[in-house]
This record gives sequence, structure tokens and C-alpha cells, in this order.
Amino acid sequence: MLCASLAVCGGAAAQTVAAPPAGTASATPDNAVLLTVFLKHDQSRPLGELNAQLKRQGFYQAFPPQGMEVVSWYVAMGIGQVVTLRLPATRVREVNRVLEDTAWGVYQTEFFLSYDYKTVGLAEHEKAK
Repeated sequence: MLCASLAVCGGAAAQTVAAPPAGTASATPDNAVLLTVFLKHDQSRPLGELNAQLKRQGFYQAFPPQGMEVVSWYVAMGIGQVVTLRLPATRVREVNRVLEDTAWGVYQTEFFLSYDYKTVGLAEHEKAK
């Protein structure tokens, strides 16, 4: 019974939204997310070899994708690079694809999606005084 209900309702509920063409959407206060990317380097290989592979794969030409704000970009010793981008939610897939194409083999990637809460948090802090 449940399977039949899901089959009937599933088509109506499951709609796919096409991503905008790469590089076309820009972050606004109502659509922006923060994406923190951990680029964990392969510690079994020398840095020069890793940098040469990044160059061959076009990493720095493609990342970050055009039109995305780089909020921070740090080297965390023993881990690799930690990059936080501000971008429209519709472009998250684009970042993932760029990293799949240009960073894999050098880095293991981890992603943490968040949103900017600073204004709200500080306002709540002030109200609580």
C-alpha cells in the first residue's frame, strides 16, 4: 500500500531543478551559502609532485569558479588547505565538479555547507543583555 502511494505521489513531489549555467548566478542575501572545503593533501607524496599534478589538472585555473567570493583560504599544517566560499546555493554542484576534475589525486575533499548567522547571532546577543 505504501509503495503504491509513493509511486503515485513520487512523480509529483520529486521535481528536478536545473542548475544555472556555470558561472552565471551570483550570491545575494537571500540565496547565499557558505561552503567550507577541506583539501587534505596526500602526505605520502612530496609537495613538488603534488603541485605539479595540480598544475597538469588545471586546479588553479578552475578553482575557485568565477564569480564566487573567497571568504578565507588557509593552510592548516598537517591537513592541507581550508577554503571557505560564499556562493549561491544553486552553484554548489559546480564547485564539487571542479574539484572532482582538478583536485582529486592530490587532495581528499570534505565539504561543510553553512550559512551566515553573524548578524542574527549578534542581534540575539544584544537583546539578551
